[in-house]
Amino acid sequence: MREDTLRNILTQLNSTSAEIQASAVISTDGLMIASIIPQGLDPDRLGAMGAALQSIGTRVARELDRGTPEQVLVKGEHGYVLMIQAGSDAVLTVIASASAKLGLIFLDAKRAATSVAQVL
Repeated sequence: MREDTLRNILTQLNSTSAEIQASAVISTDGLMIASIIPQGLDPDRLGAMGAALQSIGTRVARELDRGTPEQVLVKGEHGYVLMIQAGSDAVLTVIASASAKLGLIFLDAKRAATSVAQVL
């Protein structure tokens, strides 16, 4: 039931922009909770990398006295990986193409992260 609700949130998020290629809810310890990802993308690997990236972002924010991180963004030549805190125990991860309009992606992802936090 909870996973179905989370998948519905992810489906709605993915439908807000053709530039969103995948989305997932990952626990802070790297376990995949729910995902809408393309075939060929390993969910376990995505979970582990997501947890590692969030951990590094948290450490950087603390060491540089920036407080608790709300989001982590990685930009590569083929697109973006955005991670937004979704409650205290999970992270919403969004993978978007290089042509994505980040302002809209941030807005829609923040809304989805709030919904995810309420479910968890």
